[in-house]
Amino acid sequence: MKRFPTLTVSNHPLIQHKLTYIRDKNTPKKVFKELVDEVGTLLAYEITKNLPVSAVQVETPLQTTTCHVIAGKNVVLVPLLRAGLGMVDGVLNLIPNCAISHVGLYRDHETHQPVTYYFKPMPEPTERMFIMVDPMLATGGSAIASANLLKENGAENIKFMCLVAAPEGVEAFQHAHPDIEIFAAALDDGLTEDAYILPGLGDAGDRLFGTK
Repeated sequence: MKRFPTLTVSNHPLIQHKLTYIRDKNTPKKVFKELVDEVGTLLAYEITKNLPVSAVQVETPLQTTTCHVIAGKNVVLVPLLRAGLGMVDGVLNLIPNCAISHVGLYRDHETHQPVTYYFKPMPEPTERMFIMVDPMLATGGSAIASANLLKENGAENIKFMCLVAAPEGVEAFQHAHPDIEIFAAALDDGLTEDAYILPGLGDAGDRLFGTK
């Protein structure tokens, strides 16, 4: 039996190539941000491959033909502030008309528990797919709290996307939300005593926004 049934780790060569330079501590901030965007686009492609479609008639220069468009309400991108903002542009490159609903959380450095400071629900949540984005899934606390908020406000179709995940975080998240699929570029070795992912990529927020 698969240890993490809700987890999909992409082994696409382009993702793995770009992730190598994302991990590298010598990668400049500008390049780091560009690579995070690019991997975000590629992971979003994986997540959305089963979106429902509906048939429409289109007039080509030669004849009328049946084509397909995405059915239902817009996809909603949910970046977990602040590091999740670094993956927004990459997803927008693929889905430019998606809605964005921010969740503001920070991790208490003593308890390692998430504290919510901002959340604005979306209308008609049952008709939308929500894609939560955060570069790292460490303890899982922030992701679990964010998914709780979305579900409490009516969301039913939720996915979670990250660059690197720790086994501890995946296990905690799938225990709390076994119905939410997790998409990651890598499953790392584990967490330090301070709840940082090893080998990881450092503090994604600091590297994205130059605050390290």
